[in-house]
Amino acid sequence: MPRSRFSSSLLLAAVVVLLSGCGSMRSYDGELKQTVGMVKSGSVTAALQDLEKNNSGKEENKDLLYFFEKGELLRLTTEFDNSNQAWMRADAKVHEWEETAKTSPEKLFGQVGSFLLNDRTRRYDGFDYEKVLLTSRIALNHIGNGDWDKARTEIKKTHEREAIIAQVREKQLEEAKAEAEKKNVKTTYKELKGYPVEMFDDPEVTKLANGYQNAFTHYLAGFTYEALGEKSLAAPGYRKAMELRPDLPRLGGALEKLDNHKQRPGYTDVLFVVEAGTAPARESMQIPVPVPLGQRFGVVSISFPVIHSDKSTAAPGQLMVDGKDAISLDSITNIDAMARRSLKDEMPGIIGRNIVRAIAKGVMQKEAGDRGGLIGSLLATAFTVVTEQADERSWRTLPALISIGRAQIPSGKHQMTLAGAQDSKVLDFTVSGSHAVVPVRLMSGSTYLMQSKAPAAFEPSTVVANAEQIAPPAASVNQVEVISASSERDTKTQSKSSLVSKKRKK
Repeated sequence: MPRSRFSSSLLLAAVVVLLSGCGSMRSYDGELKQTVGMVKSGSVTAALQDLEKNNSGKEENKDLLYFFEKGELLRLTTEFDNSNQAWMRADAKVHEWEETAKTSPEKLFGQVGSFLLNDRTRRYDGFDYEKVLLTSRIALNHIGNGDWDKARTEIKKTHEREAIIAQVREKQLEEAKAEAEKKNVKTTYKELKGYPVEMFDDPEVTKLANGYQNAFTHYLAGFTYEALGEKSLAAPGYRKAMELRPDLPRLGGALEKLDNHKQRPGYTDVLFVVEAGTAPARESMQIPVPVPLGQRFGVVSISFPVIHSDKSTAAPGQLMVDGKDAISLDSITNIDAMARRSLKDEMPGIIGRNIVRAIAKGVMQKEAGDRGGLIGSLLATAFTVVTEQADERSWRTLPALISIGRAQIPSGKHQMTLAGAQDSKVLDFTVSGSHAVVPVRLMSGSTYLMQSKAPAAFEPSTVVANAEQIAPPAASVNQVEVISASSERDTKTQSKSSLVSKKRKK
């Protein structure tokens, strides 16, 4: 083929591929930086408008990430029903992935576009930790509406989802190893010169059992089952949370008290859920990779994802109820670390696909130069540079850290102050029933209290904000009973409360 004809054909092919793969050129990181920035400044409505602007078109054609982010933003405004509508759309897409995983798991391991252009052309099915956290957050919305039975359904779904993920990842790892051996490709990230391997060697990452299970999800399962009176199901949830976070001895208190714990009349067993920051961003980093080109080696720059953490918001170590009683908070789930662990587990597959793509692009550049001369070589190089982008997609509005604290406090209206929070304003909240969840989100200078605006009639518990019709009992909040791992400490706390009551009677 004459050089001019070859060059024109290459140019046409490049244009067609780029236009057909325009979604692969989309900067998810750039879009979400702006959206997240709006939320941090307290402008959730503007963030929702920004999300819609970046995801135009029919609702049924929108991707999984859109529904992830929309559900999270609506949750911050306590629109739990609308939030769950978005998240159930997301859950339906995850369910499709689950069905494929059960019937044809090999379809999940490789998609042709990622070998030709980049990993952004792959269908986004959500990272494993996102799939699991989705059901937990839907459950929290149901609890916010006072519907613990629906929360139970989501909790049950979580256990099934984790089992499917475990099977898929085991098969995927075997597939990646076999493919690497067949192509004689090294798939360890430590072979990538210049790649920031230290983000995987962090103790917060290395201590994780895997990239999808988290202690908060299982503790919430235990708390939900306990609220519904199903203690036999609550115990495994608490036990699994302890197994995932053995360094947090206070988690054992819930399991120890499960059989002999007595609900104090007029008190509510409250689980405080304090979320801080946002999930880390994935950014694209180009690394030169040597590839064989006939009798010699060439170098092709290939993009790999790296994690950029959000350190703008620290997790508080305790909260104050009514300015008197301190409740300790345990950082139970580090989503930032889970994101890095997830990427670490993905790296063999990413490296394998990238090396294959690097070789293909290297051969294309050589042939373009040999057959198309300078113009052909320039077109091939431009095509490689423009299409070479790592996959930056991830659920960015998730928190970076989740902390929990637990205590029995008098049912009724209270005020909460988060110690050490950047925005230390006092939050009004009301609890009733036997059990309640009080969720709070900290993002830079903004604080969001995620509770219903009106009381729900459902028992065993409801969580509401500013409900005038619920009167607190006569007992003081100084009688708070904090759920801890130490039976001795609990006994002392109860004894102290009794003494206070006796003094008042005198």
